[in-house]
Amino acid sequence: MSLTDTYTLSNGVEIPIVGFGTWQTPDGEVAESSVLSALNAGYRHIDTAAIYGNEESVGRAIAKSEVPREELFVTTKLWNANHSYDLAKEAIDGSLERLGLNYIDLYLIHWPNPSEFRDHWKEANAGTWQAMEEAVYAGKIRSLGVSNFLSHHIDALLETANIKPVANQIFLNPSDQQKDLVAYNKEHDILSEAYSPLGTGKIFDVPELNVLANVYNKTIAQIVLRWSLQHGFLPLPKSVHEDRIIENTEIFDFELSDKDMQAIDGLEGTAGTGPDPDNK
Repeated sequence: MSLTDTYTLSNGVEIPIVGFGTWQTPDGEVAESSVLSALNAGYRHIDTAAIYGNEESVGRAIAKSEVPREELFVTTKLWNANHSYDLAKEAIDGSLERLGLNYIDLYLIHWPNPSEFRDHWKEANAGTWQAMEEAVYAGKIRSLGVSNFLSHHIDALLETANIKPVANQIFLNPSDQQKDLVAYNKEHDILSEAYSPLGTGKIFDVPELNVLANVYNKTIAQIVLRWSLQHGFLPLPKSVHEDRIIENTEIFDFELSDKDMQAIDGLEGTAGTGPDPDNK
């Protein structure tokens, strides 16, 4: 395996098995330089979002890298304020403009149930999805997906969708494995993407992971990212430090044993859990 290996999504599109996350990466020089460092390190899958505020910097880094567009996979996301047919259409065009791209490889609804639309979230998502589908037909988007959606949110979406979601980007790491949701995703041929695959930093304080890191002569981050891959997830590690960006790519020269995979599976709840989208 390598950074350029791919999963095949349910619509036939190939997606690199590891992505570079940009959540909480400040717009400007920091975002631009970190994405450029990631591309130079071999990443070909970049994940951003409208609410991150760094789409323009991501676009500049892509342009500077001179990596051919067809070799890249770029994901961005629709923010909560734009849940409706008309607002979603505007948001898609806005992201394309900021990124400086002719098309987006994967476009996600960022949250299923934002407070502004909570009393009619199903209808809002249906209208939003319709606009996203039309963008696919227009060649602006290659694949559609969701983020932070639970099974009942996806069930509601599927009632009216013509194009099925190919991915669900969720808070997914050894401390919060969301096993029921992962099983639901798999049953519906939806790829489970792992944002915050290293937790929110607390994962580095789990003693069992430090022991395993010493056994394999790897870092805790490399152990956890490898665990994610061996479960068939797509991890999206984020860093603004070039040495860490490179370190997070060095996960293909070892394999965790079944025993050690099971040991990591047993770490549920040791470093916090993600938010409930129906209440956040």
